[in-house]
Amino acid sequence: MSCKPVCKLCNNLILSNAVTFNGTNLVINLPAGSYNDGDKYCIVVAQAIPATTTINAPVVITIGDGDQLYPLTNTCCAQVTACGIRTRTRYSTVVSTNATGGSFKMLGRPCCMPNNNLTAIDGTAPTA
Repeated sequence: MSCKPVCKLCNNLILSNAVTFNGTNLVINLPAGSYNDGDKYCIVVAQAIPATTTINAPVVITIGDGDQLYPLTNTCCAQVTACGIRTRTRYSTVVSTNATGGSFKMLGRPCCMPNNNLTAIDGTAPTA
């Protein structure tokens, strides 16, 4: 397989400006602009994920200098956590808005995200 020496990038390919951990969330900052409801954007996590990030930290997205946090969700609409994100990786997403905000929904499965769901329930508390 060979790589073309010159090729045009998609207008909806977005490289992150920064990746930070605020003690609660893994925050991916995207360039300023309007991200339209229903449009697909390929987000590249271009910076290293901070070493202090906890694996269960929810992943959220900020835009430009804004402080609004938009959740990154998976195909089942569950919040993606830091263990499902890798640096130098492209994630296909679709923006979904509502009356008060919005979210970025992944079109594929996050990387190696562990599934800690119980295999069954029987009315008793699970053991750790």
